Amino acid sequence: MSEAAAPVAKFIIAQGEVQQGIPPEANTVDGVTIETPASEAHGASFPPFDATTFPSQLLWLAISFVLLYTLMSRIALPRIGGIIEDRANRIASDLAEAQRLKTETETAIASYESSLAEARGKAQKIAGETRDKLQAETDSQRKALEAELGARLDTAEKQIAETKAAALANVRSIAVEATSEIVTRLLGEKPDAAHVETAVTTALKV
Repeated sequence: MSEAAAPVAKFIIAQGEVQQGIPPEANTVDGVTIETPASEAHGASFPPFDATTFPSQLLWLAISFVLLYTLMSRIALPRIGGIIEDRANRIASDLAEAQRLKTETETAIASYESSLAEARGKAQKIAGETRDKLQAETDSQRKALEAELGARLDTAEKQIAETKAAALANVRSIAVEATSEIVTRLLGEKPDAAHVETAVTTALKV
């Protein structure tokens, strides 16, 4: 059973000028006649919008989607996931390192403050002990000096007293002799030595 022939349109490539709107057989110019299917001759619809091609388009769309999904899930997404995981691991490692350094810093600061407080305590203790020791040595030296000065003062006072006594004895002797000489010159006779000595002693006491 033979298929029905599709309608065709005839186009004449003329050697001369063809008038528009007049059937080909009405033109008297010589030319070549070309037969073309009517669907192509009068401008068919755009293939993606042709309803007769929708099933094949949907099939290829499904195939393209499956291929794209497969490529994304097997290649692109694992790579992106790996990059994100690596970055997350790096960030977590950096945070852990920062926390470790912070802990070490806080421990070092606490140790430093403890050592500083201990050093201050020792310094205050040493200063107190040194002050007490110097105070004790100063008191001991002061007492020793006071004792020495007291002993020297006593010795000086004894020497002064002895010197004074010796001087007074010499002065009394000189006074007795001078008084006796004066009385002898005034009265023309030598007075009694006992009376003169008693008078000089009374005068020196006054």
